[in-house]
Amino acid sequence: MENRSDFQAAAEQYTSSIIKDIILSIITCGIYYLFWQAREMRAVNYLLEEEKYNFWKWFLLTIITCGIYHIYYEYILAQSIMEVQKRLGRTISNNLHILSVILAVFGLNIVADAIQQDEINRLFGRK
Repeated sequence: MENRSDFQAAAEQYTSSIIKDIILSIITCGIYYLFWQAREMRAVNYLLEEEKYNFWKWFLLTIITCGIYHIYYEYILAQSIMEVQKRLGRTISNNLHILSVILAVFGLNIVADAIQQDEINRLFGRK
């Protein structure tokens, strides 16, 4: 990772209030949810130190597959979060990927993302 001040700046950029994210996603009928997804992707890319996730690829494939790609995306994003937890020597959320898929299958994407955002916040030292 980069130096401490860069990490703190990234923490400010990539962490958020989960309650705020949920409320704004509901109030805007899901439009804010797209911004939330993009921020989560940038956060995980930063933590992985590689450009693994791309918002437009996710967006287009989710539309083309009528949401099926999003279920897969929830799985791989959760796996990446677990990978970062392992790299940093943090407690690994062993069932995060399974929980994310189950929630996504039942249409509870916002809950899956809230859990993933909580894990991202923890990785940046925010709770």
